[in-house]
Amino acid sequence: MSNNIGIWIDHKKTVIVSASADPIVARTLESEVGPHSHYSVMPDGGGEKNSEARYGQHLDQYYDTVISQLGKPDALLIFGPGEAKLQLKERLARSKALSHCSIELDTTDKLTDPQIVAKVKKHYGIHH
Repeated sequence: MSNNIGIWIDHKKTVIVSASADPIVARTLESEVGPHSHYSVMPDGGGEKNSEARYGQHLDQYYDTVISQLGKPDALLIFGPGEAKLQLKERLARSKALSHCSIELDTTDKLTDPQIVAKVKKHYGIHH
């Protein structure tokens, strides 16, 4: 049996749907990445470069956490409203462990958890 997974992702949360299990299993991961603040003078003498580096590190940790939850999928559907899906795909492309995995992207609006599960089921042709 194929191990097919759907991932709805933005910078605040990820919903991972395992479409190979019966019943379908959905897990939610909350991001600890704060809002991407625009540069302002920082009291600690930080600055724009340090702020961007911290934000990037938080995103890297978030994507690593998501990837660690995937196991060994045969196919991934990554969807969501913003840049996070593209950033996750880029991070996955650098991961040799998932080089065999087929990855598809789709842009969607914000969805409820039941809508996310329904989209993954439809994508993988699951009718139960």
